Amino acid sequence: MYDTSDEMLKKADELALQVIEHARNTLFLNLRFMDNALSRLRPTLYEGTIGTDTTRMFYDPFHVLREFKENEYAVAHLYLHTIMHCIFRHPYVSPAIRRELWDLSCDCAVEQMIRELDVPSVINSTTNAAETLLDSLREQVQFMTAEHIYHFFSEKGVTDEQVAAMRRCFLEDDHEAWYEVVRQEEPGGDKGSPGMDPDDSSRFPFFCDPSAMSFQEASDVWKKLSQQIEIDLESFSVTKGNMAGCMIQNLKELHREKYDYSEFLRKFSVMGEAMHIDEDSFDYNFYTYGLNLYGNVPLVEPLEYKEVRRIREFVIAIDTSGSVMGETVQKFIQKTYNILMQQENFFNKVNIHIIQCDAQIQSDVKITSRQEFDEFIKSMKLYGFGGTDFRPVFQYVDQLIKQKEFKNLRGLIYFTDGFGTFPNFKPSYKTAFVFLDNAQNNYDVPIWALKLILRKEEIDGFDV
Repeated sequence: MYDTSDEMLKKADELALQVIEHARNTLFLNLRFMDNALSRLRPTLYEGTIGTDTTRMFYDPFHVLREFKENEYAVAHLYLHTIMHCIFRHPYVSPAIRRELWDLSCDCAVEQMIRELDVPSVINSTTNAAETLLDSLREQVQFMTAEHIYHFFSEKGVTDEQVAAMRRCFLEDDHEAWYEVVRQEEPGGDKGSPGMDPDDSSRFPFFCDPSAMSFQEASDVWKKLSQQIEIDLESFSVTKGNMAGCMIQNLKELHREKYDYSEFLRKFSVMGEAMHIDEDSFDYNFYTYGLNLYGNVPLVEPLEYKEVRRIREFVIAIDTSGSVMGETVQKFIQKTYNILMQQENFFNKVNIHIIQCDAQIQSDVKITSRQEFDEFIKSMKLYGFGGTDFRPVFQYVDQLIKQKEFKNLRGLIYFTDGFGTFPNFKPSYKTAFVFLDNAQNNYDVPIWALKLILRKEEIDGFDV
């Protein structure tokens, strides 16, 4: 950490703060919809480059002055770049993330948005190498969010060396504080938690600042700011054209409600009796009193059965039309299977039908036990690949109900891209249409149906 008694440092700091203030004022003039966000971070001296913990803007005065001397637009660019990370809550990430790749993905997403904003005071500081990389990504990644870029790179199997080379294309801000904050929020984490460099408490002053907002408090603040920016930006784009299209798209993606598929699947559970001690209805006072009074003879025995929410009768319908990818279908079935296999969600005896359908019923596999589900997963084959019509599945299920195949069917989940003919009536059981996140899908479902849009990482198992 710098010695704050150093006279040269004091002079450099005064000049650096003037440069930072000038950069911020320049951004105010060009990006009025971001005024609250631009004034949110408190400048805090540290030794390095520029970074943030989402409550402070860490800056090295000598680095700021060098950047400004080399390019008068550089500091404004860095300032906006850092603010963008906060708006899109990039620092609030899983500790299990592949850190260097996440850093790169966040930088790419932010730089693409800055490029499309086309602000004269920052755009001239973008390197040619960065422009080339972003042009290449734009052709291959439909949604230029950090998450989509991360998964694209992951699927490509980029090496650490390739990631490091690509990161050098951008003006570097320091992301170190992101991971130190996340580390503190882990169970057992605290100021100076294991894994922190010995000098970090002085390098990043917020570690010793009792007035600093908590991880969750800061996240909530930026969530509200980003929601307001989305509203203001949409109004701004009406008068300024589509120059902010990428940022609007990314904000909509950020604010789209996320669902836990496990929790979603529980909507279709039903009450059933299972061998399980009912702790709630058992009085231990009478039980222990009997043991004390009569030796080994309790006055009451625990109930052997308890009402628990587990899935018993269920339909999984699979759209096997030509537009639905077989590999994705298999991953969805595997994901559903993994959730159902959790003990609290699955009866020993079940009645699950897995129906494949394009324009007509292609296959119906009945599952009555865990063993049968295991065998189905191992030998699963897909049939169909024609057009799409949802009605045959509902007609077929209604027929099964009339034939007493189901006693208490409560749920049908239909995995599809949404392009097909829906029934005109509401079925007697819960129905949900599940989609994989894709701009080509049709998400317009009937008013009586539930809808869930799964992210690709939820199917593939990536953790962001």
